[in-house]
Amino acid sequence: MELKAYQTYVNPELQLHYWRTTTGLEVDFVLGDMEVALEIKSSKRVDNVRVKGLRALAESHTLKRLILVSFEEVPEKLAGNIECLYWRDFLEQLWCGQVI
Repeated sequence: MELKAYQTYVNPELQLHYWRTTTGLEVDFVLGDMEVALEIKSSKRVDNVRVKGLRALAESHTLKRLILVSFEEVPEKLAGNIECLYWRDFLEQLWCGQVI
């Protein structure tokens, strides 16, 4: 909902997509023209298992950012340049124009 609000109020031209492979790997949101990929998780635990979709997308496309948004309060970088952001930090970056 927050991404849609951001698109409506700040960047109406922003494309919001969903991505999925034929084998079932998926990414919750792809912003712009494959610029940013977002995976949203409701857990505190972040690990490499939870980002299979992001990794698969990164193998087939060049993206500026790969972001996992979760309840983990400590920012972290996973292998493959995947940024793990606390949901509140992500929203702050979004509304300040720092995500794309």
